[in-house]
Amino acid sequence: MNGRAGCALLPAVLAAAAALAPAAGAAPPARRSAQADEYHGQRVADPYRWLEDTASEETVVWIEAQDRYARPYLDALPARAHFAARLRALLDYERHGLPQQRGGQIAYTYNRGTDDQDSLWISTDPAARGRLVVDPLALRADGTVALADFELAPDGCHLAYALADGGSDWTTWRVHDVAAARDLPEVLAGTKFTNVAWARNGAGFWYSRYPAGLAPGSWDDDRQVAIWYHALGTPQAADRPVYAIDDHPTRNPYPLATEDGRYLVIRVEDGYRESGLHVLDLGSPGAGVVRLLDRWDARYEFLGNVGPVFYVHTTQGAPNGRIVAIDTRAPDPARWREVVAPTTTAIAEATLVGGRLIVQYVADVRSRVRVFGLDGTQSRDVPLPGAGTAAGFAGEAQDAVTYFSYTDFTTPRAVYRYEVASGRITPWRVPAGGLDPGAYVTRQVRYRSRDGTEVPMTLVRRRDAPANRPLPTVLYGYGGFNVSLLPAYSASRAAWIEAGGLYAVANLRGGGEFGEAWHEAGTRLARQNVFDDFIAAAEWLLAAGETTRGQLAIQGASNGGLLVGAVLNQRPELFAAAVPGVGVMDMLRYQLASANARQWSSDYGLSEVPEEFRALVRYSPLHNMVAGTCYPPTLVMADANDDRVAPWHSYKYAAALQHAQGCAKNPVLIRIERRAGHGAGAALGKLIDEYADQWAFIAVATGLDLEISAAGARVPRE
Repeated sequence: MNGRAGCALLPAVLAAAAALAPAAGAAPPARRSAQADEYHGQRVADPYRWLEDTASEETVVWIEAQDRYARPYLDALPARAHFAARLRALLDYERHGLPQQRGGQIAYTYNRGTDDQDSLWISTDPAARGRLVVDPLALRADGTVALADFELAPDGCHLAYALADGGSDWTTWRVHDVAAARDLPEVLAGTKFTNVAWARNGAGFWYSRYPAGLAPGSWDDDRQVAIWYHALGTPQAADRPVYAIDDHPTRNPYPLATEDGRYLVIRVEDGYRESGLHVLDLGSPGAGVVRLLDRWDARYEFLGNVGPVFYVHTTQGAPNGRIVAIDTRAPDPARWREVVAPTTTAIAEATLVGGRLIVQYVADVRSRVRVFGLDGTQSRDVPLPGAGTAAGFAGEAQDAVTYFSYTDFTTPRAVYRYEVASGRITPWRVPAGGLDPGAYVTRQVRYRSRDGTEVPMTLVRRRDAPANRPLPTVLYGYGGFNVSLLPAYSASRAAWIEAGGLYAVANLRGGGEFGEAWHEAGTRLARQNVFDDFIAAAEWLLAAGETTRGQLAIQGASNGGLLVGAVLNQRPELFAAAVPGVGVMDMLRYQLASANARQWSSDYGLSEVPEEFRALVRYSPLHNMVAGTCYPPTLVMADANDDRVAPWHSYKYAAALQHAQGCAKNPVLIRIERRAGHGAGAALGKLIDEYADQWAFIAVATGLDLEISAAGARVPRE
């Protein structure tokens, strides 16, 4: 039974329900063409194919019409001003990124709290603020240029940094002369997702870039990257090609330089389930690249070396991960030495710092960190401030000190200094923001999915909310690409919980919470497990009385946007609202958008493969709507400049859902941002506007009352 029909309704809730009527009548119509394609003998209609041409006049007109339809509705939502003000207040605290130390210098990102973008700073004293190196706001005042990455040279004399424009994945690298406090003239373009690997003498670095495109100044990301060497003070046109893979069409090489300057270790990526390691011996002039690990049977991650012995984190023979020592002179697997054995908990990351291995595990959906000697003996656990998430511990084999961050659902990310030999921990930068932990309750539960698999879920709410009263609830999930959803503070999430809502995070299959087996259980032909897990989470929340069908919203972005779209199609009656963001919605054509998108096939599969097509077409959000169905109020989030998940996914999905919607009272809106891209590096102001719209939309659909809180106490309004 719908929760609103089964209990007395407060006047504010009745008003909220009335507000669900569309602001301007029916949604703008989208032309439906006769386009159809045949896949393995099955004909599949694609009436909105024309929206894939995102620059066409017809598409631009459609986007403008959708803006005129959605914007007045969102601006008029009663809670929007409240959430915008609270988000800005909750973000108004100093934030520091994990520092990087090389050659007596320490570099880190910094935000005063309300800056649209983080800036980059450098100092010789870890206790001092130091000197500003890059202020993205000085490059573009609207905050749409972001610092994407940075890397200090081993001697600390130069600092390479990457900028991204308008939310794009494309980056340009520049080099800062630390002593002279100025940038060198060269600019390196044509890069996405690459690190830079400095030569030990600091004279230059290796990096990966795409081939030049046909148009002058363009780059072709439909082809593979190759590794190039850049010498400082020279133009990019003078860079030297080092390594390309020409015997496989989708494998991409990225460089890592060993600390002894002897080897260039080449990380080879192709999807998210397997990888390779190739090696170039820099100490042997004329030597060719050796394909050290080219088995494509597991993940292999280089941690460091002691001479010819490489320490590697791998899932080979161990879905939860293990660490092995490989003598490159005798690399046969039978001769590997197991340094850290697999356990029942998954290794999330590992580093070799200060002559020790620091291993980060995911234990019961939270971080656990252990330190091992290079002989495999365990020396200690790293005590964390709480049951949350740690990250970092980067550095070099000779470093005596490393840094790590800690966060949980109520604690903003703090950075700590860790002395490797003694295990001593001291705060480096601990922010003053966040929520009062004593005023909130974080509870982990476990529920059964459709096939009986036990799935964990974490619930966060205000402590003064009566346990026997259902709350307006947001259920969030991801379920893909080995990504683990561990406790983390988010000002956007805090604004919802603070207002009296319940926030639930489901740890679905497809993620990495329980190792590679958990990941694989949500991929390709088993992808429906992810959706079953999310649906079962919703059903548990309802059965447990945590919420009602009239109070339950679902939210997710990117792969999580796909999740929301698929589940919305499969069980529309369960939900009061849905917010799918920048999602992969056309599962039959996603791989055609770019070579990067094709990499996702390790999780999704491809429509070109008959059995994978049959699995994809059964859940593809675009292809599984039934005209006349009563879908809940839905706010589709997109960005016109998104070059990771092409915006036409969301355009086609929104047009199809508007056409299929059988309940005129339930709006289907698409919110189209500009110059925020897929989300990484988006300006703070844009993020505030985005989440103010989302929470206000969900609040009106779920009956969240800002004056009568979950406990009946008044919540201050801005």
